[in-house]
Amino acid sequence: MKPSTANIPNLLQDIKRAVREALAEDVGDGDITAQLIPPEREARARVITREDCVFCGKAWVEEVFRQLDPAMKVTWQVEDGEHVRADSTLFELSGNARTILTGERCALNFVQTLSGTATTAASYAALAKNSDIKILDTRKTIPGLRTAQKYAVLCGGCSNHRIGLYDAFLIKENHIAAAGGIESAISQARQIKPGALVEVEVESIDELTQALDAGADVIMLDEFTDKMTAEALKLAQGRAKIEISGSVNEERLEQLSGLAVDYISSGSLTKHLRAIDLSLRLLPDS
Repeated sequence: MKPSTANIPNLLQDIKRAVREALAEDVGDGDITAQLIPPEREARARVITREDCVFCGKAWVEEVFRQLDPAMKVTWQVEDGEHVRADSTLFELSGNARTILTGERCALNFVQTLSGTATTAASYAALAKNSDIKILDTRKTIPGLRTAQKYAVLCGGCSNHRIGLYDAFLIKENHIAAAGGIESAISQARQIKPGALVEVEVESIDELTQALDAGADVIMLDEFTDKMTAEALKLAQGRAKIEISGSVNEERLEQLSGLAVDYISSGSLTKHLRAIDLSLRLLPDS
């Protein structure tokens, strides 16, 4: 699956910013080790993955070398969202040797992190492949890489929850208490941003009933037992979509995949990733 970068608001601007900041923290006022290499030397390099993964990060690699040296040529062997086997070539670089080695770690850091996110998402998506449930991410992302990880989640076959605090309402326990109750909170949300999705997190059947009566679009069941979930689904049928959240790992997801819920959200998609092992080597004729 290869989603478009256009699926995530502001992603292209965020890629440029993230790469600029990553290069600044790594290169500083110059790569002193790269100065060991004659400035005119040209080289070719190959990047491989040492393990199976779902690849993600093409635009970030291209932006790293675009900012360092627009003359660098990147030749791709894979696409975002592609399942790749261990020891496969991801891409090759040809151009200035200093530039290749200066940009290596920055480029690979993005790829190992985003491919790790996409691979985790793919494992979750596989557990729900025989159902209509959408697996959603959360806002538990690496600071500065929110939109990048949201994109990686799509590459892995899962779906995005809200991008941030600005594009949808998610009314939780503290919001309810401070706003004067569920009905009051939903009413105010409709006035603040008409047309925006309004979701309410509930911790009991009583709160669920209040959210339904107040017209919530989505109701998140937080730490509901299976019995409570079954009752909630009967009450909400046709009135609101139901999302399950809280302590959702792969084992729990497999248990829940048979329920007629609309969404299951899990912070694990973005915060429990394991970076993919990659390697860059200069080719012999370089």
